[in-house]
Amino acid sequence: MKKRIVILPGDGIGKEVTTEGKKVLDKIAEIFGHEFEYDEATIGHDAIEATGNPLPDESLTKMKKADAILFGAVGHPKYDNDPSLKVRPEQGLLKMRKELGLYANLRPIKLFDELLEASSIKPEILKGSDILFFRELTGDVYFGEKGRKDDGNTAYDLMIYQRYEIERIAHKAFQAARTRKKKVTSVDKANVLESSRLWRAVVQEIGTQYPDVTLEHTFIDTAAMKLIQNPKSFDVVLTGNLFGDILTDEASQIAGSMGMLASASVGYTIGLYEPIHGSAHDITGKGIANPLASILSVALMLDISFGLKAEAEAVITAVEHTLKQGWRTADIADAKTAKDKILNTQHMGTKIVEQLSGQSLNPTALNTASSIASNFIS
Repeated sequence: MKKRIVILPGDGIGKEVTTEGKKVLDKIAEIFGHEFEYDEATIGHDAIEATGNPLPDESLTKMKKADAILFGAVGHPKYDNDPSLKVRPEQGLLKMRKELGLYANLRPIKLFDELLEASSIKPEILKGSDILFFRELTGDVYFGEKGRKDDGNTAYDLMIYQRYEIERIAHKAFQAARTRKKKVTSVDKANVLESSRLWRAVVQEIGTQYPDVTLEHTFIDTAAMKLIQNPKSFDVVLTGNLFGDILTDEASQIAGSMGMLASASVGYTIGLYEPIHGSAHDITGKGIANPLASILSVALMLDISFGLKAEAEAVITAVEHTLKQGWRTADIADAKTAKDKILNTQHMGTKIVEQLSGQSLNPTALNTASSIASNFIS
């Protein structure tokens, strides 16, 4: 198989983790006889510094010609500390999602048993957790009209959803639930927000087309509490852009660290794969970023965009075996981790490649989003 992959390192640790993701792609190509052709493009703060634009036309053109995209992160403290700046890195991210039609964000929250002690949540509450989030990605308050009144003392952001935006991602969530435990939890704030009342009504209608799937509705505040109290009660979670952003960051504690959470953003033609951890400028350049989320995002790419299930399972199994051998990055180390088992970013990527090279792995069919998502790109 020959595929073209655009790599968007972006800002902060995005550059560091995508380097390790590419390293794993190269090893997969070598082992399985594929050919991956790479191109690189800029986005975010780096793009602003170079061109004044958080998403240059050249970058977007490259992405539209690609078979898949491996993305790092965008963001910089400069913009966090100065809200008055009009051009911001995140604008490039939002434009990219809109231009490429990436309306569905899949975030699997799969806990490796080896990391039970890495979370601040009790192991007995965590063990067995396996959640698949469907976050709508191109609507909601992120894309609604926003501004400030002339007096400068009043700001507004319009939270808006259209029926078709809810319908298309709801179908995807119900289809995925059919391959899992046949349960969808739809998260909204319908007791307060009119956009959530539309969301709930549309999801309820779509649910009648999937009589074999149990549908429950819950408010965002209740969902946030239950996610920590009893994560095993969730299977497929369907929610809007803002609520999904918040809940999946919270859910990083289930997996032990944000450095373990991969994601796939898909639409009608192309898929984008990225860790959810952001640019993390506080650790940029220190060599301690966890690359496993980027590597697990590569597994999602291999399965969802390329249909390479054996290759995806090999990557997941390589991660699992590396963790079983006790290797950790600093963010997922616990009190029992030996100091000589804590690896930097580059060495963790190398360990995964070494596991792949062994090929005595007999990949296990771990229950992740990669095993259910081949139909998401049509």
